[in-house]
Amino acid sequence: MNPLHTIVPAPLTDVRTAVEAALKTQGFGILSEIDLQATFRAKLGVEHEGHRILGVCNPNYAKQALDLDRDVALLLPCTVTLREVEGGTDVRVLDPADAFQLAAPATRAQLAPIAGEVAVKLAAAVAALGTATAG
Repeated sequence: MNPLHTIVPAPLTDVRTAVEAALKTQGFGILSEIDLQATFRAKLGVEHEGHRILGVCNPNYAKQALDLDRDVALLLPCTVTLREVEGGTDVRVLDPADAFQLAAPATRAQLAPIAGEVAVKLAAAVAALGTATAG
């Protein structure tokens, strides 16, 4: 099982609220949100399932990473997606270790511990969704 992915048996709007709360307990905030369903409807006149892209950030980790390599800004914020699927909402988080592979080779090794810590916190937030939406 991927610790950065889960399907929550609840509507997207409920899961969105639970994701925000779970991220907050791990020191993350939501900096941006793209509502793909609304955008495609407004710009293209087409329907799409409920689908959101959240840009999330833990300022302490972002600062540490940027202090090592300013170009890491290209990889920030961390990305979380919420998508309506049969049976609930699919929640996926881009693993920071995967994203940081795009960083400069000279700083990848220094960024790895930060990426690992961020991944642990994001995985804890995803794990909390099971308890946050139950009941």
